[in-house]
Amino acid sequence: MKAVNTSLFSQLISLVDRSDFSRLVRETGAEERSKGFASWDQFVAMLFCQLGQARSLREITGGLRSCEGKMRHLGLDEAPGRSTLAYANAHRPAALFERLFHKVLSTVRHYAPGNKFQFKHKLFSLDSTVIPLCASVFDWAKYRAAKGAAKVHLLLDHDGYLPCFAVITEGRVADCRIAQQLELPAGALVVMDRGYIDYRMFERWSENHVGFVTRMKANADWFADEVKCNAAEGLIRRDETGEFNVFHAGRKVVGTYRKVVIWLEDKQETLELLTNRLDLPAETIAEIYKQRWQIELFFKAIKQNLRIKTFVGTSANAVHTQIWTALLSFLLLKMLQFRSRKKWTLSTLVALLRWNLFTHKDLWSWLEDPELVPPDLPSGDNPVQAVLDGIFGPTPHLTPAS
Repeated sequence: MKAVNTSLFSQLISLVDRSDFSRLVRETGAEERSKGFASWDQFVAMLFCQLGQARSLREITGGLRSCEGKMRHLGLDEAPGRSTLAYANAHRPAALFERLFHKVLSTVRHYAPGNKFQFKHKLFSLDSTVIPLCASVFDWAKYRAAKGAAKVHLLLDHDGYLPCFAVITEGRVADCRIAQQLELPAGALVVMDRGYIDYRMFERWSENHVGFVTRMKANADWFADEVKCNAAEGLIRRDETGEFNVFHAGRKVVGTYRKVVIWLEDKQETLELLTNRLDLPAETIAEIYKQRWQIELFFKAIKQNLRIKTFVGTSANAVHTQIWTALLSFLLLKMLQFRSRKKWTLSTLVALLRWNLFTHKDLWSWLEDPELVPPDLPSGDNPVQAVLDGIFGPTPHLTPAS
């Protein structure tokens, strides 16, 4: 492994273009009336919160302060103070990191593999996840009478399983309100759960040649025009086209739709699917709905591996900032996965990267073989020991076991 002068953390951050970042700072006015503490410093600190699994402002600032000699490679002159970082998270617009997310997404897409599911059209999954919050502390996060929550609404692109649209709201915001904001390309197909059923939206999507697959509501006012399949066994139990007897704004919702009833062997029950794609085989419709599980896996992955369930600030802006930096971290990690020949799982990559953030190794060589011994470091330049010393004070250096 060749010798390098920067840490893995520094090389990872360098994947974010500083000129693009500076332009977004100017466009969002993130540093208006600011003194000393740059938005880049805030970004680095919150990225360290995610990748270093810091649980508090003290751990963020202490972890960075313990690596004073290596912070210039991160673009920082010194570690931020806790109050400085807390104030920035609460008051600097989270829109900066939202726009940076979309900028980095456009870069990561170049490395994304195609959809493993053989489907020639663009396939998306749409869903949301609720993040419970204490109602008395996060008083802005309205959800239920005695509960608070934030909600992340997300559209997942199945090419590389990348989040391509995200909105952060209070927990009580209905999923359909967010789905109505989507601008989807003609020919795309969206798979979602029945919480997104909106017949007027389905009518508009059909007019714009956007397909969907979802579950049908049990009380749907549906009548069939044509039955294509009616079987007592097998995966496809029924396949029919028809219309809804539903009225909105004084007129009936128009359009021909399709109901596909499939058999779930593991649950020993049937599942009714609704779609506006009349041309696809019923088996393909069933497989498309099965692909919706990918967005459930995405939410599970970010909650387990990134800081998205506990927060270092209580204001709405601070929570939004932390969630957007978590999504940014995910994009950077996906770029590493895409560019590496080694088949990394996200959990393994996050765990090993966390313990090697301030190790001086070549990032791309480390990705191919993380067990390679790095070049000799100067005496006392043990990054793990330095982090421990910075947070808990000097401790005796342990001799590694042979």
